[in-house]
Amino acid sequence: MSPNDTPLTTPIRSRGTAAESRSLLPPYFLALGTFAIGTEGFMIAPLLPTIAQDLGMSLSATATLVVVFTLVMSISSPITTVMTASLKRRSTLLVAMTLFTAGNLVAAFSSSFATLMCARILMAIASGLYVPGANSLAGVIVSPEKRGRALAIVSGGMTIAIALGLPLGALVGHTFGWRSTFLAVAVMGIVAILGILYGVRRDAGSQIAVASLSERVGVIRQRPVLRLLGVTLFWSIGAYTAYPYVAPYLTEVLDFGSAGIGATVSMWGIAAAVGVTVGGRLNDSFGSNRVVFWSLVLLGTSFATLSLATRLAPSFALVPVLAAIAVWGFSVWSFFPAQMARLIAAGPVSQASVALALNTSTMYLGFSIGSAMGAGVIGTGTVWGIGAIAAVSEVISIGLDRNHIRKA
Repeated sequence: MSPNDTPLTTPIRSRGTAAESRSLLPPYFLALGTFAIGTEGFMIAPLLPTIAQDLGMSLSATATLVVVFTLVMSISSPITTVMTASLKRRSTLLVAMTLFTAGNLVAAFSSSFATLMCARILMAIASGLYVPGANSLAGVIVSPEKRGRALAIVSGGMTIAIALGLPLGALVGHTFGWRSTFLAVAVMGIVAILGILYGVRRDAGSQIAVASLSERVGVIRQRPVLRLLGVTLFWSIGAYTAYPYVAPYLTEVLDFGSAGIGATVSMWGIAAAVGVTVGGRLNDSFGSNRVVFWSLVLLGTSFATLSLATRLAPSFALVPVLAAIAVWGFSVWSFFPAQMARLIAAGPVSQASVALALNTSTMYLGFSIGSAMGAGVIGTGTVWGIGAIAAVSEVISIGLDRNHIRKA
């Protein structure tokens, strides 16, 4: 999951009321939904071993819950956005959040892997529709001078989910069982539905124009955008080759139990939240190319460290592994604001939202590929391979970015 998913729609001037223009309150209600979605998306990784044990399945087979979710989200998001173009934006978000909440309820009471998989597919479709729609709506229901803050508020729901929702989900899951986490997220979904119902006007965003599939294809054909999307693809492949399998890695390399895993995941979440915030500031101070380059270097180095640490005894591996995970959390998301800035600058301003939308779809495609590769590695029992493949992916990302590196 991303903390700054971007609009799959092209926002144009809305006929919002003066009250909407003055208030930043509606974006906060929209952020309730991104917080719930972010919590669900990130919390499942530390729970995979528990789910596998409870359902009597191998870890690699259970990991397809992540693979399928990210693949469905990447494919469905642009399609469902176009399909719902005729609906009011508020209605679309309510439908999406209702489906997301229903998916979590099904998951909470599921008794089989097939049911749980169907629930996650439903959640993926709903998430791919809600997140870009919420960002797009936030950009038009406030006055232009407040647009940046409105988008930051909605994206902040994801950021808070990384910092707080992820460790909270892990804690609840390990204490009360993995099904309880889905139940907790369903409650968050209900709160988000109520927030949208009572905090966002019925006609909000009535003039948002949805970018067609042909417009998306036209942007992909531009060489600068295509190169940047390639960088995003391998960055995300590396990130999700490792992330879903942090729990089995910590168990094998550091002999951690649920408490140690939960604490480590919490540390990763806090580092990631700091990375998103600091990455944006570094982008403004040092430029996008430098931030992207050094973020990828740090990220690749942290993954290589995780791979090499598997050769050490737990007592010797503790410090390098925890340090690498903290650097990983920071650098994996410090990359993202700078990459978004580069995509905005890669073409005409009128195409920026489409380029960012394609970046989101590319990111989730990479998440799916990476998590599938990680599942294969876990299935062979070679935990060191997770860090190795992730590191190689980041090296490829740097290689694809060579033209920008020369400018850094």
